[in-house]
Amino acid sequence: MAGSGPVSSPDPIAQLLVSFREESARGVSSRAEFEALKGRYLGREKGLVPALFLGVRELPPEERAGYGARANAAKREIEEGIARLGETLARAESERRERTAAVDVTLPGRRTRAGSLHPVTLVRRRIEEIFLRMGYSIADGPEIESDFHNFEALNFPPEHPARDAQDTLFLDRKAESPLLLRTHTSPVQIREMRKRGAPLKIIAPGRVYRNESVDATHQPVFHQVEALVVDKEISMADLKGTVEAFFGALFGAGTRVRIIPTFFPFVEPGADVQMGCLFCNGAGCRTCKGSGWMEIAGAGEVHPAVLRACGIDPEEWSGFAFGLGLDRVAMMLYEFPDLRLLFEGDERFLSQLAPLS
Repeated sequence: MAGSGPVSSPDPIAQLLVSFREESARGVSSRAEFEALKGRYLGREKGLVPALFLGVRELPPEERAGYGARANAAKREIEEGIARLGETLARAESERRERTAAVDVTLPGRRTRAGSLHPVTLVRRRIEEIFLRMGYSIADGPEIESDFHNFEALNFPPEHPARDAQDTLFLDRKAESPLLLRTHTSPVQIREMRKRGAPLKIIAPGRVYRNESVDATHQPVFHQVEALVVDKEISMADLKGTVEAFFGALFGAGTRVRIIPTFFPFVEPGADVQMGCLFCNGAGCRTCKGSGWMEIAGAGEVHPAVLRACGIDPEEWSGFAFGLGLDRVAMMLYEFPDLRLLFEGDERFLSQLAPLS
C-alpha cells in the first residue's frame, strides 16, 4: 500500500510485562491459583520468563546485551510481583484461620472428662472401710514369697497338691529356699503374727497368683482379702458373728449367711462361708446351681500348728481367719457373668460400673 512503512514485530518482553501486570492486579484468591500463576511465569521447563532467554543467541550480536538487560529487568519485576502476591495470600489465609478459630467466650465450658477407679479397687476400698469400722488394721506384704511363709508355716504338708508346679508359679524351685509368687494373702498373716505376736486384728488385701487357665471364673492373677483375729478365747461363734456383720454391711442388711464344715490345712475346724444367692434370692438358678446358696469365702479357726510356727502359744491364744476373692465380689455386686471382663481393659464396659454407694 502506497505510503505505508514496514510493520515491526511485537516486543515479547513488553507483551509479557503487560500480561503479568494485568494478572497481578486482579490478584489470586487461593493457594492453587497462586501456584498456577507462579508456574506459568517462572516454571523451569514451560515458564514464560525462561522462554524469553531461549532466543538470545539468534539475535544479532549488537542487540544481545540490550535484550538481555531488559529480559533480566522483566524477570526481577515478575519475581517481585509474585512474591508480593504470595505474601498477600498468606495474610489472607491467616486472617481466615483466625476468624474460623475465634473463641466465643460466652459459650459454656466443657467439663474435662475424668478417669475413674477400677471396679476391683472400688470393691477393695469398700471392704477396707467396713473392716476399719470394725477395728481392724490393714497389713501388706511381698508378692514374691518363700515356701515357708506361703506353705510350711500354714501347715501345708510337703506332698500337698497346692505345692505342685501345676498349681503354683515358682521362680526358683531348686533353690534351698524356693521362691514363688504367693498363691494367697495368708503369708501376710504369718509375717504379722511373727512380727507383732498376739493379740492381733488385721486384714490383708492384695494380688495373688495361680497356675490356672483363663475362663469365665478363673484367672492366673486375681485379688484376695483375708481377715485374721488372734486373741484369748476366740471361737467359731466370733467367726460367725463377724462374717454375718461383714457381709450384711457389704451386700445389704438381711443378707443370709451360713457356715458349713470343710477342710483347709491352716484352720481347724474349717468352714465354707455361703450366702443366699443374689441372682435368684434363694429360689435356685444356674449361678448357684439350683441350691439357692453361693460359696463366698473360706474360713475357720486358726490351726494350732500355724500359731506355733509364728511363736504364739495355742494354749493361751486362739483365732479365726477368713478370706474371699475381690474379683468375684465385684462380679456379684455389679452383676456381670464373666471374670475376664475385669481384666480386658475395655473402657466401654468399665465406664458403666459406677462407684459403689
